[in-house]
Amino acid sequence: MSETALKARGAAAPSGDANRWKALVFIALAQLMVVLDATIVNIALPSAQQDLGISDGNRQWVVTAYALAFGGLLLFGGRIADLWGRKRAFVLGLAGFAAASALGGAATSGSMMFGARALQGVFGALLAPAALSLLAVMFTDAKERAKAFGIYGAIAGGGGAVGLILGGFLTEYLDWRWTFFVNVPFAVVAAAGAYFVIREPEGGRNRSPLDIPGVVLSTLGLVSLVYGFTRAESDGWGDAVTVSMFVASAVLLIAFVLVESRVKAPLLPLRVVTDRNRGGIYLSLGLAIIGMFGLFLFLTYYLQVVKGYTPVKTGFAFLPMVAGMITGSTQIGARLMTRVPARFLMGPGFLVAALGMLILTQLKIDTSYTTQLLPAMLLLGLGMGTAFMPAMSLATQGVQPRDAGVASAMVNTSQQVGGAIGTALLNTIAASATTSYITDHIGGAAARPQQELVKLQGMVHGYSTAIWCAVGILALASVIAFTFVNAGRPGSTPVASGDGIEDELPVPVVAH
Repeated sequence: MSETALKARGAAAPSGDANRWKALVFIALAQLMVVLDATIVNIALPSAQQDLGISDGNRQWVVTAYALAFGGLLLFGGRIADLWGRKRAFVLGLAGFAAASALGGAATSGSMMFGARALQGVFGALLAPAALSLLAVMFTDAKERAKAFGIYGAIAGGGGAVGLILGGFLTEYLDWRWTFFVNVPFAVVAAAGAYFVIREPEGGRNRSPLDIPGVVLSTLGLVSLVYGFTRAESDGWGDAVTVSMFVASAVLLIAFVLVESRVKAPLLPLRVVTDRNRGGIYLSLGLAIIGMFGLFLFLTYYLQVVKGYTPVKTGFAFLPMVAGMITGSTQIGARLMTRVPARFLMGPGFLVAALGMLILTQLKIDTSYTTQLLPAMLLLGLGMGTAFMPAMSLATQGVQPRDAGVASAMVNTSQQVGGAIGTALLNTIAASATTSYITDHIGGAAARPQQELVKLQGMVHGYSTAIWCAVGILALASVIAFTFVNAGRPGSTPVASGDGIEDELPVPVVAH
């Protein structure tokens, strides 16, 4: 069907909405807030722990409470966005996230902080898929979609590093509580702008009855999975509770798939994930995030503990990665997305990121920032930005509007679960390698300064060992992208119209 005919039917009307670019500003602002929150709190954690009297054993819950709620409820949040309307879910998610952030900033005890973080996760799980699915249904023109997702992808990829800078400034010059309070103005501006500017296309809601068994099984399954990896990091992979969490997760998620294949109105229609291209994107994105999250953790500790950087200086040290992501996403990915198939951006992008990681495997105590860390981070950011942008666009393109929320939720779920796995897996590998190195070398260090040097060398050895694993994971993500993602140019794939019928754009699409 021609574009003229589409416009005549009103299916392409959203592309003519004069406010769509203004809407993108507020959607991007909300996404920035959610991504910032994932790293900004990490820098504030030592100060918050001391002020609130949180024990070393319980401090992980500041991160874990958020991860469990966010990761476990994403599919449910995406379905609610499809049911209620994405604009309504988006504004409600922002309001709830702001209230939870204010509660966290005002926390007077550890339990109050844990509760606030869990609430942030709940409303984040509603907000994140609503934001991405709004983009998916508002930008249907191929070139405009490329630009919009380029901006969104740059923010999604680089926001975490910006969070390190902002968290360092707020913690060092104001107070750790401002790492929570800063979310309130972000949310208020984004919610007000969204309320007055966003016009969601008509006819895209999924008004089917809510799949309660699917909600329960998916939430419990994802929570068990995320908690299993989180607990593995602190208690070890052989811990009885860790193993039982993984077993429970496998049973629950298998039961979820069986239920979804039989119910009339599934929470996650299997057509969303069994599509070859989307399945490949979810898997490769999840793997890439595993490598990314581990690197953030290791480089933060390396720069602060080994190199003696302040929190603010550490944040600025990550700026080349942010610059690389923005360049890769907006200047390479967005410009080439409508000209070449997605796999020729995603596959090479992950390989360029792996090359950056490869440079970091040579870390030493006296490694130069300028000659080694800087180029490595530039390559990593450039590769990830180039790969993320077409991945996020293609993951939500061609789906029927009634499925846009859950398709968007799956993008976020693969990232969230990938982050939990990456932090636990790579941290465990690094800790094990560090312990082995120190055990082998500490005997030859008689004086205390020599022993401290061996400990630092062991720490860096652990990081480089784990980064080698991240190189392999990114290479695997590249192979999966080349193998599974076989769609033509993202701009030539089917675009779902407002009535739920997929209409072909003029350029033929490569068969799945």
